[in-house]
Amino acid sequence: MRGNGTPSSVVRVGLIGADRFVHKMTDIARKVGHPNLRLIPGPFLNESDAKSAQKIAGEVDVLLFAGPLPYDRTISQLGELGVPATYVPTGGPALHASLVRALTDGLDPRRLSIDSMAKGDIADAYTEVGVSSRQTHSMPYEERIDIATYVEFHRALYAKERTTGAITTIPRVLDQLRDAGIPALLMEPALLTLRQSLQTAVLLGSGAQFEESRIAVIIVQFPASTLPPRTSPAQYWFQELRLALQRELLREARRMDAIVLPHDQDSFLVFTTYGSLRLVTDDLTTAPFVQRVSNALSIDLEVGIGLGRSTVEAENNAYRAIARSGSGEGRSAYLVSGDGTSLRLTADGAVPELPNEDTEDSDDRLLGVLRTLVEHLTDSGDGRLVVEASTVAQITGVTLRTARRTLQALVTQGLAWPLPPARTKKVGRPPMLYQLLGERLDDETVTTPEQDSEND
Repeated sequence: MRGNGTPSSVVRVGLIGADRFVHKMTDIARKVGHPNLRLIPGPFLNESDAKSAQKIAGEVDVLLFAGPLPYDRTISQLGELGVPATYVPTGGPALHASLVRALTDGLDPRRLSIDSMAKGDIADAYTEVGVSSRQTHSMPYEERIDIATYVEFHRALYAKERTTGAITTIPRVLDQLRDAGIPALLMEPALLTLRQSLQTAVLLGSGAQFEESRIAVIIVQFPASTLPPRTSPAQYWFQELRLALQRELLREARRMDAIVLPHDQDSFLVFTTYGSLRLVTDDLTTAPFVQRVSNALSIDLEVGIGLGRSTVEAENNAYRAIARSGSGEGRSAYLVSGDGTSLRLTADGAVPELPNEDTEDSDDRLLGVLRTLVEHLTDSGDGRLVVEASTVAQITGVTLRTARRTLQALVTQGLAWPLPPARTKKVGRPPMLYQLLGERLDDETVTTPEQDSEND
């Protein structure tokens, strides 16, 4: 953690809800001003759509659902999500706001049907505003209850004239009630509740990152068969080979945010985190980096990986793992975890080559692009700073393809957040929207993924 209490690395929060929820959370996040927050939108078609969460679960540290219904439906369909998840709670200040709107619409707040809240919670909320809840009707939220049941609950009471209208937390219920001519209001979470939910999600994501930040130490050494005698004229050749290994390991280190250090004459140490190691080993199942480096040197290297809560513990486990390497079972790496569990990670299969050069946009150029876009939009009276690729292309004078790449680079560098695609009636794929973070121009520095890893 930093001194101000914020996580030292980026926390990626996935937003699962309707477009309105995603846009509202984006506005709140901008006002909160969390310097290391990234938002990944996962807009759904309806509350039972689990695909949106499944699609982005691998890209985020935590998922924040718009309410308990989409959360429970997703869990029931997918089971384990692989990342922490939470949802925005219903009731509380949201009900107070709905009662005020009911009065404005001419409804009697004492005679309403309310779903997704327990009778006791409704009574407490009514007591706080000095109104009797004896004639209200409630249907508490339960995972097994479907949309049709909620609709029928409200409809039957209104048909019997026992209520003057309905309050629901579910947009689809709202639409069906209004289509049936029943006065209905949507109980939306208060801004305070949304801010608290976002903060909870950030804390959950930070906690998940702490678990992922366990130390991983990798020992990479030459097999004994390649080592020359100390007085051999092949020493020069071996030094060239050692430099080649260091060069290949440095290339691989960029993929896992790692540090490479010489260990002894025959080996190197690679320091990284458990989370980074999982990403490059397909969740500790394969070790493609072993294949790449071995191919580059035409030597079957011996690789041992140790995990631990401290560098000393991880290094000791790496020594235990390297002792098992060189067993003649083909190119592989051995891993020993903190609890003594031992795994063999194979290096077989097709391995993608690494790019020779880093082609990412520079921070200075991206800051300049952001400044240009913000100034142009502000001068034209658009303070929302929401753009699509065609807007960027028009302002900066580049092609549409370059504009899309620029927006993606801004997102990567934490200078913009993606939003749900614009809903249009035009044929074809709707354009992606992006929220420019103009307030980041006031920061002295811009946090990049590489800098995040250095701060850990």
